Amino acid sequence: MDAAPYLARLTALADPEKAAGMAAYMKVPRTYLGVTAPQVDALAKEWRKDLSLEDRLALAGTLWQTDIHDARLAAAKLLTQARIRPDDSAAWELITSWVPDFDGWALADHVSIAGQKRLVWDPSRIDTVEGWTRSDHMWTRRAALVMTLPWTKQNHPKPADIAIRERVLGWAASYVTDPEWFIQKAVAWWLRELSKHDPERVRRFLSDHGAAMKPFARREAAKYLPDPEA
Repeated sequence: MDAAPYLARLTALADPEKAAGMAAYMKVPRTYLGVTAPQVDALAKEWRKDLSLEDRLALAGTLWQTDIHDARLAAAKLLTQARIRPDDSAAWELITSWVPDFDGWALADHVSIAGQKRLVWDPSRIDTVEGWTRSDHMWTRRAALVMTLPWTKQNHPKPADIAIRERVLGWAASYVTDPEWFIQKAVAWWLRELSKHDPERVRRFLSDHGAAMKPFARREAAKYLPDPEA
């Protein structure tokens, strides 16, 4: 499909002052238009409503290839949806094809949110994610934790969900000696979210592996743990 009209609508919202601020903040060399996240979200919602899945996938793929920050954000938003019918893996495959391109937290997190929804829809896809944990690319390793965050949020997980949770905690355990700040932060993020629903499991993890974590990551992981003496 012709992506030019959609890119033109994004460009029409450009704000050079905001673009300069974004570039300074993101510290990743690419084109920034300065379109706000709510503006991108509004466009993506409109396009999701009007386009067929086939056209959405084509548009998202083209927008990602522009390497424009705002267009890549729109690509992720186009695929951020709990139910995509038919979910025949095409959306998941496009999302995962972008993972090697991750080079900063902002776009990585937005794409990972889209990926979370496809992963929850079909948890067998976690086999693909596990392969990322052995990648030489730091952002790919990080994505394995960010994309599995939904499994930290269940108060009453089913046995299959507990199995996935334990599987991801195994990945996190393998990450605790990783010196990369963003990996340590991702481990802490996963544990911190899990502590809101299963504090005892987080305590066990920290007891077993906390000594190998960076101090800031241990503190972040334990941020919401209730005082066991209280």
